[in-house]
Amino acid sequence: MEPVKRLLINGQLVGSGRTFPTLNPTTGEVLGEAPDATVEQAAAAVVAARRAFDTTDWSRNRAARVRGLTQLHDALTKHREELRELTIAEVGAPRSLTYGAQLDEPIEQVKYYADLLADYPLAEDLGEIEYLGQRHRRWIEKEAAGVVAAIVAYNFPTQLALAKVAPALAAGCTVVLKGAPDTPLTTLALGELIATETDIPAGVVNVLVSSEVAVGEVLTTHPEVDMITFTGSTAVGRQIMRAAGQTVKKVFLELGGKSAMILLEDADFRSAAMFSAFMICTHSGQGCALTSRLLVPRAHHDQIVGSVARYLGKVPVGDPADPKTFMGPLISAKQRDKVDGMVQRAVADGATLVTGGKRIDPGFFYAPTLLAGVDPASEIAQDEVFGPVLAVIPFDDDDDAVRIANSTIFGLSGGVYSADEERAIGVARRIRSGTIGVNGGNYFSPDAPFGGYKQSGIGREKGVPGLNEFFELKTLAVPVH
Repeated sequence: MEPVKRLLINGQLVGSGRTFPTLNPTTGEVLGEAPDATVEQAAAAVVAARRAFDTTDWSRNRAARVRGLTQLHDALTKHREELRELTIAEVGAPRSLTYGAQLDEPIEQVKYYADLLADYPLAEDLGEIEYLGQRHRRWIEKEAAGVVAAIVAYNFPTQLALAKVAPALAAGCTVVLKGAPDTPLTTLALGELIATETDIPAGVVNVLVSSEVAVGEVLTTHPEVDMITFTGSTAVGRQIMRAAGQTVKKVFLELGGKSAMILLEDADFRSAAMFSAFMICTHSGQGCALTSRLLVPRAHHDQIVGSVARYLGKVPVGDPADPKTFMGPLISAKQRDKVDGMVQRAVADGATLVTGGKRIDPGFFYAPTLLAGVDPASEIAQDEVFGPVLAVIPFDDDDDAVRIANSTIFGLSGGVYSADEERAIGVARRIRSGTIGVNGGNYFSPDAPFGGYKQSGIGREKGVPGLNEFFELKTLAVPVH
C-alpha cells in the first residue's frame, strides 16, 4: 500500500492540488496529509458513478459483483495488519478494538455480503389474478437503487464505510464514498485497495475526503445521486434530509443515540456495574449505540454508583497501540472540549461528579467520568456526549424506568439487567429502540440489522435488511394466454 493516499475517481487514484493534515489523537501531532477534494472533483465522482451505473452491466451482472466483493475481502484480509496500524494511529482505536468492530468484523462483513449475494433471490412470484375475464401473471424484481452517496463518521471509519459500500455493491449500485475529515487516510486506504486489487469497474466506487463542507453538499444535492446513506449526528442528518428532499432522494440515516442501561432491582449489580463502566469507555465513548445513561433503582443508587466508580478506576487508559490499553484518546481537541463543556454544565445543573471530569495530556484524552443523581430532563441526560461520560439516573419502578429510557429524541440501543430473564425481555420490548442487549447480550454481527427508532435514524444496516435498503422494487405483470 502506498504511503501517500489518494482520492479514487473514475478508477484513477488522483491528488487534488491541495492537502489538509490528519492528526494522531494520541499525541496531537500531525500524522500525515490527505488530498483535499474539491467540489469539482465531487461532481466528477458523481458523474463517474452515474456513467458506471448507466453504461456498464454492473447492476445486472451478479457474478461480477460477487467476484468484486470477494476480491475486496481478499485484499482487506491481505492488508489487515497495515490497516490495523493505520486505524490505531489515526482513529485512536485501542489495538484490542481493531480485532472486533474497528476492523476485523467489517472485513468479514464484506464476505458476508459476497456469500449472501451468490444465491440471494432477486425476484418474488405473486401468482395470478383475474381481471375483466383475463388472467394475469405477476412478479416482483429487485433492482439496484442507482448512484449512492455514502457519507461516514470518524469513530468507526472502516466499519461504517464497509457497512454501506458492501451491501450497495451487492445490490448493484455505484457509490461515491466520502470519509470523515478527522480520519481521511483510513477511508482512502479502502479506495486504494479497490483500485489496485479488485476488478470492480472504473466509476463503480469513488472515494473522497475533504475539509470542505461544500463537498458533502454536492453529494446530497446533485441530481444524479439517487440515494444517500449517512452515519453521523442527528443534527446533520436533518440537514441531509432537507437537502435530499429537493430531488426526493432515497435517504438512509444512522444517527445519534442516548441509550439507557436499565438495572432492575433484582439484577446482579456487580456484573452490571462492571459492564456499564467498560461499555462507556469503549473507544472513549465515541459510539452512537453505547449505553451512556445508567438507570438504577433509587434505593440502590449510591451502592451502584460506588461500584461503577471502582470499575472506572480500573479501566486501562493510555497509548492505543499498547495491547493492555482499553481506552485511548478522543478524536480531536474540539471533541474533548465539547465533552468537557457538557460535563461542567452538568455539574452546574446539579449532577454530582463522582470521578473523572478532566483532560489528560498529551493528546486528546479525557478521564473516564461518572455523574450521579442526574436529572433525566437535563442536557447531559438528553444529548449525545460522544465521550467516556456515564450519567446515573435513579428510577422508582419498572414503568418509571421505561418512561425515562424513552424520554429522549433518540432510540438506537439500550440494555436491561435482571435475574429474571423473561422480566428483562419484557422491559426490553417496551424500550423504543432498534437494538437491545439483555443481561449483557451482544447483537453486533454481520447478519444482525442495526439502526434506530425516532431521531436515531431511518433504515437498517447489516444483515438482509441492510442489503434491501439498496434495492428498488419493480412489479411486473403479463397476461396469461
